[in-house]
Amino acid sequence: MSNTHAIISKVWSYCNTLRDDGVGYGDYLEQLTYLLFLKMADEYSKPPYSRASSIPPDYNWESLRSKRGLELEAHYTTLLRALGEQHGILGQIFTKSQNKIQDPAKLYRLIDMIDHEKWVMMGADVKGDIYEGLLEKNAEDTKSGAGQYFTPRALIRAMVECLRPEPMKTIADPACGTGGFFLAAYDFLVKQQHYELDREQKEFLKNRTFSGNEIVANTRRLALMNMFLHNIGEMDGEPMISANDALIADDGKRYDYVLANPPFGKKSSMSFTNAEGEQESEDLTYNRQDFWASTSNKQLNFVQHIHTILKSDGRAAVVVPDNVLFEGGAGETVRKRLIETTDLHTILRLPTGIFYANGVKANVLFFDNRPAAKDPWTKEIWLYDYRTNVHHTKKKNPLKVEHLAEFIACYNPANRYDRHQTWHADNNPEGRWRAYSYDDIAARDKTNLDIFWLKDDSLADLDNLPDPDILAGEIIENLEAGLENFRAVLAAL
Repeated sequence: MSNTHAIISKVWSYCNTLRDDGVGYGDYLEQLTYLLFLKMADEYSKPPYSRASSIPPDYNWESLRSKRGLELEAHYTTLLRALGEQHGILGQIFTKSQNKIQDPAKLYRLIDMIDHEKWVMMGADVKGDIYEGLLEKNAEDTKSGAGQYFTPRALIRAMVECLRPEPMKTIADPACGTGGFFLAAYDFLVKQQHYELDREQKEFLKNRTFSGNEIVANTRRLALMNMFLHNIGEMDGEPMISANDALIADDGKRYDYVLANPPFGKKSSMSFTNAEGEQESEDLTYNRQDFWASTSNKQLNFVQHIHTILKSDGRAAVVVPDNVLFEGGAGETVRKRLIETTDLHTILRLPTGIFYANGVKANVLFFDNRPAAKDPWTKEIWLYDYRTNVHHTKKKNPLKVEHLAEFIACYNPANRYDRHQTWHADNNPEGRWRAYSYDDIAARDKTNLDIFWLKDDSLADLDNLPDPDILAGEIIENLEAGLENFRAVLAAL
């Protein structure tokens, strides 16, 4: 078998070849997903594994290898449609699948490239690195719009480091995108060797730990394959990621942890055909008895849903845009109930320039669920401002885990209840870490959590201006954020 670097190089170089024919990263990823799944199923069906395969013989890997030219193209198209009608993870992988490689010769070359490797024997690290690399390239491709489903991996790792998931606990993400939070949690439990897992714990981690939702078929397909290549789940098992809209209803399941970056965008909506046969859309409000407020604001609905699906002692880390911190009406209701019924103990203000979507101003809310009580559970909220005077760009200065090391130290994951004892000026050299009591928060207009205290000095000293490309990027992001807030005001009228 070729060495790791040679395999990665081969996969990447062929992607570049197909891009010359107009096949983007996303389409290449999809075709790679279909073919890798079939090849690995074929390997599992042979010794030493000799597993029974749920793939019909007429549509297995050998059926592809035996054909060329137009016959191959026609058979591949038929195969995709037929496998999309199967049950379990097989059907989920091939749901709504289409052949995006119109040149049969290039399709055959891709099949031949995959056929030359023993993918099952390959380490999960190698397979995972190949796939994660392609996912990130796809997210960087602004034409595809895939960036909205890709959370910066450095941020994900920091959030997982703070929550410190434990073995035999369940983890959910109601808008899981390509599965980044699941993989980071898996790595924390396995690769970082925080725990020595026994056989029962390993089985639970592989098959029963993770549960997610992703309503976009292509993204769900990528997430399922991403997890499978990282050794999560079974080829013939039931998919861990549902195609259902998580916000529609409470399915009754409860989880120990929720890690999520729900989709940004002001409103939930649905499309329909009117009496004249024209397409229209209308705001979608979820009327759920377990919600504190009825609203079409997606982020507020996700916060409420996450509260519902947490166990009584469950813990959550959720990325939300700024409007969740200050919006009135339903927003005020949600914030008040959140600090009353959970221990909302930490807020991380994120810098701009770290997401693939421009103009995003976001935060991470960390809260622990609690049983019903007369007094509010939130006693104080610690805020870490990693936005003011921080400059990141996706290419020249991307966010890295070490950038959030000081925040993680201030969070004190080993014992967050001991922050007062561990905090001192040396841990807070720029004054980015500050605590506010429940009374402080309750006294603020509309229970506003959009709190900042550092002075933005980027324009105060002309000698210390950031690079022009960073300045330009920040101007664009601020304009887009301003437009989004303006649209929010108009929508509320």
